[in-house]
Amino acid sequence: MNRVDAWALVCEYTQSPQLRRHMQSVEVAMRAYARHYSEDEEKWGLVGLLHDFDYERFPDVAVNGHPNTGAPILRERGVDEEIIRAILSHATEVTGVERHSKMERALYAVDELTGLIAAVALVWPSKDVRDVDVKAVQKKWKIKGFAPGVNREDIEAGAAALNVDLEGHIALVLTAMQAAAAELGLAGVIATAES
Repeated sequence: MNRVDAWALVCEYTQSPQLRRHMQSVEVAMRAYARHYSEDEEKWGLVGLLHDFDYERFPDVAVNGHPNTGAPILRERGVDEEIIRAILSHATEVTGVERHSKMERALYAVDELTGLIAAVALVWPSKDVRDVDVKAVQKKWKIKGFAPGVNREDIEAGAAALNVDLEGHIALVLTAMQAAAAELGLAGVIATAES
């Protein structure tokens, strides 16, 4: 499956623009980690783009829900088994698929972090991720009530599994998202003149 086909599958199963942007955010973060490790950017990007494609239709993270329901669909579409395994590994608790490869560990590490970075950008006055820095993300990280759905323990565990310090992990993902700000809907807002 190529990127065009993967995006068509995402759009077929996901109507929410926010969820689509989340998958795109994870895609750009995965591509950044692939570059970092001199790995296959296309493959890693597809893992990121497809990792939640079934979530809107099957939102329960469960044995009979996401991401288990998506695996047979991906197989029917001819997706490489290595990509499917990586997607299943981002929810080990319901799939039983342990994270072994760098690609699998990277998906787990970036998934929640992209959500936190997007949340920081959206409360920033400019609403532009390019104006956000690592310190701003770290500051919001410490506020328990900020983006409460983001599992900070998963982010920490993911960074540790990749053998990267948390600050460096945030910096790599933030830089990747900044480079794709417009595509991710995080390029700010155009000020309108008040009448």
